[in-house]
Amino acid sequence: MDDTASVALARQNLAALGIPVSDEDLEKAHAAGFFSTAQVFQVMVQRDSEVDDLPDFLTDRLPAPRSWAATGEESPSAAPEILELARALRNGETSSRALVERALEQITRRDQELNAFQLLLPEQALADAEARDAELARGIDRGPLHGLPVALKDLIDLAGTPTTAGSAILANAVASRDATVVQRLRAAGAVIVGKTRLPEFAYSGASNNPHYGPVPNPRDRRRDSGGSSSGSAAAVAAGLVVMAVGSDTGGSIRIPAAYCGIVGLKPTFGRVSARGVYPLAWSLDHIGPLTRTVTDAAVSLEAMAGPDEDDPRTRAVPLPDLVSATQVERLELRVGVVRSTGGDQPLAAPDAVAACERAVAALADAGADLIPLVLPELETLRIVSAAIAQLEAAALHAPTARERWTHYGEFFRLRLLGCFAYPCWGYVAAQRLAKKARARVTSLLEEHDIALLALPTTPTTAPPLGQWTARASWLTAPFNLLGWPALSVPAGLGDDGLPIGLQLVARPWREDLVIAAGALVERAARSSRGSN
Repeated sequence: MDDTASVALARQNLAALGIPVSDEDLEKAHAAGFFSTAQVFQVMVQRDSEVDDLPDFLTDRLPAPRSWAATGEESPSAAPEILELARALRNGETSSRALVERALEQITRRDQELNAFQLLLPEQALADAEARDAELARGIDRGPLHGLPVALKDLIDLAGTPTTAGSAILANAVASRDATVVQRLRAAGAVIVGKTRLPEFAYSGASNNPHYGPVPNPRDRRRDSGGSSSGSAAAVAAGLVVMAVGSDTGGSIRIPAAYCGIVGLKPTFGRVSARGVYPLAWSLDHIGPLTRTVTDAAVSLEAMAGPDEDDPRTRAVPLPDLVSATQVERLELRVGVVRSTGGDQPLAAPDAVAACERAVAALADAGADLIPLVLPELETLRIVSAAIAQLEAAALHAPTARERWTHYGEFFRLRLLGCFAYPCWGYVAAQRLAKKARARVTSLLEEHDIALLALPTTPTTAPPLGQWTARASWLTAPFNLLGWPALSVPAGLGDDGLPIGLQLVARPWREDLVIAAGALVERAARSSRGSN
């Protein structure tokens, strides 16, 4: 089946749904390659003849955690930003109001260049800061985030404010209640200062947005901050907030974290509730933090995580002690270092591969065995993950597309066309392929007793501002389909002087392992900088 057959199928499906699409739009989408996933997916389906395989949604997608031990004594280290501020707050060296005032002043001064914020909430943030100060004065301490300024990606509901999801269609869609993650952050004492920008409906690995503009990378404003948690990453990288919440369907936390030189954590699927978060793909969306340090990510996830009776995707699996995991000195386990997916294309650019190789050496120094791996299953997972995302996006947007097709921006509109290029049985076929690929990866890791995977987060450093590239999510999307926890941690700089991210992946519910490994890499990088 070639691309033209996919275009014909999309035309047929769109007509059946009553979505008014011009031949010109179909031709543009075809030229842009937005039908290629559907084409490759159908070839994969044709090769799949094992009728006894169940779809993924009928199996135990995320089994109970297996026990791997991180060993060694805790090592003293410099207090990360969140814990430093928390300590200063409790010592009376600063106040929540002072911290929030500084954040608001910095945002007002710098966001004209960064374009990171969709909405700023100065009055509410200052009132909340004063309330947090009053609580500390009365002996009420909600935890490390108490009184600290944070931001939300603008697809997360914050009662009384619009949730635009980066679109013009939802520009006036005011939320009636807080998302669960907002409730958790408020309970932890965090002060929400605003909401951050994203590409339209979060469907891009870049910050391109025709309605609100792109988000420049704070490291180089000619380069992109990545997507789709663009504003969240830029706000953290620029030091405007201590943490920002992002969402990740195919890499949307990890890609901007890598491009901006910060930490991005995608937890296990179901670890953090997505209730009240505008979806891209219900079965692939993950909610997590973007921070400046690994310990900050650990602190933030501990505040956000937990089961939610209003979100059946969440699971009541106990969260390990993540902050303690950051202090581990020894990590005596086997790490699979992904060198290739078995195809002709290199895994990543040479400078990205070299930087990640240097970064994982810190794990070997801490006692880990590094096992070179070729993982062709990542290619299958990538295609199937993209297909499921497209099928779910089509189901989500079909009613709106029927009525308001021209209200979408051109990039999203053309990319959405590829979501309708699947046959009626496509979703179940994709779930069957997902189950098989998951089983193969799990079996390989168990065969070699591998506890962690390590690979570049993105194939290259940040592209030019607003430029979307399909390859941005090739190394991240497989782990959305698996639902496994994945952390992007800075691994050094590329030949162009821009940040490179190392991606660390563990089995379900083992966020402590990616946190422990990320902290070791981070400490080694600090030590190296200090000795130079």
